[in-house]
Amino acid sequence: MPDWDVIDQEQIPGEDGVLYLMAQGDEYVIHVNGRELMGNTEHGSEDALAYLACDRLMDRDAARVLVGGLGMGFTMAAALRRLGPEAVVTVAELIPAVVRWNREYLGAAANHPLRDKRAIVHIGDVADLVETPQRPWSAILLDVDNGPRALTRPYNAWLYGKKGLKAAYEALIPGGVLGIWSAAPDSNLTRRLRETHFEVEVVPHVELERKTQDESGVHVLWMARRPATG
Repeated sequence: MPDWDVIDQEQIPGEDGVLYLMAQGDEYVIHVNGRELMGNTEHGSEDALAYLACDRLMDRDAARVLVGGLGMGFTMAAALRRLGPEAVVTVAELIPAVVRWNREYLGAAANHPLRDKRAIVHIGDVADLVETPQRPWSAILLDVDNGPRALTRPYNAWLYGKKGLKAAYEALIPGGVLGIWSAAPDSNLTRRLRETHFEVEVVPHVELERKTQDESGVHVLWMARRPATG
C-alpha cells in the first residue's frame, strides 16, 4: 500500500495540536497529532446532519443556516443542496488552512460548496456566531471536534455545555433546529438539550465500512428543535 504524503500542516490556534492534511492518490484525510479526524471517502453521516435538519425547517427557501466546522465541506454542501435560491449558509472555520485546503485540494469531492453564491465563510470560532448572531438562525449545524467530547480543542466543550446550548436556543428562530454530529453516543448531551427546552430526537447513523472507536460504524446525530410557540 502506498504511503500517505503530508501535503500541509497548521497549528491549532491557542492549542498544542497540529492539523495535518495527508493524501494517498485521490484520498485525503485530516489528522491531528496522529489521530484521523475526517476523510473524503465516507461522509454519509455528515450529509445526513444537514439533510435531517434542513428537512425539519418550516421555510427552506430563505433559510439562514450556520455550519460549525468546514471539515471536508460535506455538511455545507448537503445543506446547500437542500435549501432554496434565497437561502444563505454561513460556515465558521477556526483554522484558515482548512478553508485553503478545501479550495485547493478537497473541494471537488463535495462539488465545491465554497463556490456557491449562497455560501459565506467566517474565519473564526463558531461559538461567536452562536453567542452573538447578527440575526436569528434557521438552523445551527455543529460538526466540531468529533462531538461533545472536545478532543481537539478543550474550549469547544462550551458549545455542548449548558451555556452553549442555551445560547444556541436563543440564537434560533422559533421552530429552528440545532443539529449536532458526534462520533459516539452521549446521554448527558441529550439530557442537557432537554433541560434547555429543546424538543430532541437522537438519530443513529450507521456506516459499517467507516471506522469508529467501538468498531460499530455508528455515528450519532441530534436533532434539537426550538419549539415554534411558547
